Amino acid sequence: MPRVSAGVLPWRRGEAGLELFLARMGGPFWAKREEGAWSIVKGELAAGEEPVAAALREFAEETGLPLSGPLFPLAPIRQAGGKQVLAYAIEAPDLDPTAVRSNTYTVEWPRGSGRYRRYPEVERAAWLAPAEARRLLVKAQAALVDEIEQLVTPGP
Repeated sequence: MPRVSAGVLPWRRGEAGLELFLARMGGPFWAKREEGAWSIVKGELAAGEEPVAAALREFAEETGLPLSGPLFPLAPIRQAGGKQVLAYAIEAPDLDPTAVRSNTYTVEWPRGSGRYRRYPEVERAAWLAPAEARRLLVKAQAALVDEIEQLVTPGP
């Protein structure tokens, strides 16, 4: 059965237009990468947990920042490893990426060494324009940028 994650994609209208609140993943696997090392803040659902509740829980755990307001469901995506991501958009213009305080996880590093280290799940966060977001995001998540751009950007 494929794994399922839920996450939140905050957005705002900045001086230059639409901006998206994204996070750079922490830990040794991502240490030497920038492109493909960014993501919406998300995590796997606990047994019996509703996707919206999981998305909000994960955002709080991985950023330490509060969210309030209506969530708008985006189309589900499937990442390269097969994980399905259920994402929700929220307008949250006041989020401060410099205030992010992430929880941590433990991993054996280097693999097979017998040494375990703790790393933050989110190394840092930033408000990014759609073009920059597409360049830095995990590839499959670019579809979320496309969708939110269509939802919040007025047409001609």
